[in-house]
Amino acid sequence: MIRPMTLNDVSEITCIYAHYVNNTVVTFDTKVPSETEMCERLLPIIGNCPAWVCVEEGKIAGYCYAHEWKTKKAYSSTAETTIYLHPDHLRKGYGRILMEQLIEDCRKRSYHALIACITIPNEPSVKLHERLDFKQVSHFHEVGRKFNRWLDVADYELILE
Repeated sequence: MIRPMTLNDVSEITCIYAHYVNNTVVTFDTKVPSETEMCERLLPIIGNCPAWVCVEEGKIAGYCYAHEWKTKKAYSSTAETTIYLHPDHLRKGYGRILMEQLIEDCRKRSYHALIACITIPNEPSVKLHERLDFKQVSHFHEVGRKFNRWLDVADYELILE
């Protein structure tokens, strides 16, 4: 079941995110945020932006949201997307379902462009976004460092019609 994200979801979202911080390079965070810190991050998003969770058997299987891409007013029709799945729920189609809901919500809110900033390599995320018609528009080399390795970042863009 897909439903809007609420602040009641913060505890489970923090646990999902902790897996990615501690075990992967898909986020450049190197310290897991506390639930309070995660609440502070998500509060303005939940109140103003599209934000969704996928619930399976009473637990959050994944979450996604769109948020401000840049702070200058001229960018206000563009949003950056974020998606994370619980590691037990990968490759079950939840990512696509969540992103389709997010994209539709962004269309209804009159966003013009969505940007996904993806650490490279991250083949599952690249494939998901390409299947949703996101196109690669940039590739930055060695812009992040985590777990003693240099990491690239690619931006993928979807123009909404």
